[in-house]
Amino acid sequence: MKAWLILLVAAAFEIVWAAGLKSTQGFTRLWPSVGVIATMAASMWLLAVAARTLPIGTAYAVWTGIGAVGTAIAGILWFNESASLVRLLCICLIIAGIIGLKLASK
Repeated sequence: MKAWLILLVAAAFEIVWAAGLKSTQGFTRLWPSVGVIATMAASMWLLAVAARTLPIGTAYAVWTGIGAVGTAIAGILWFNESASLVRLLCICLIIAGIIGLKLASK
């Protein structure tokens, strides 16, 4: 269970850095860029820690899935990106895949 919690924290850091990319303006702004790079490093390190226990295929897929869903939701909430029905359904499909991988992992 501890590895799954670590993986969730890693995914949260992934959401932060991915959403934060916009504020770096192509890595031309120093402090937003430093923050994004730091959260990238933390996210990757925590993924590696979780992968010591979890199967790497499952850990990576769940990490990227949570990151993709979280970043898409952040885009909708903070960057005025589309919240069309098709987009929301696709987000739900990703969530279903994440849950399926969690349930199928040993």
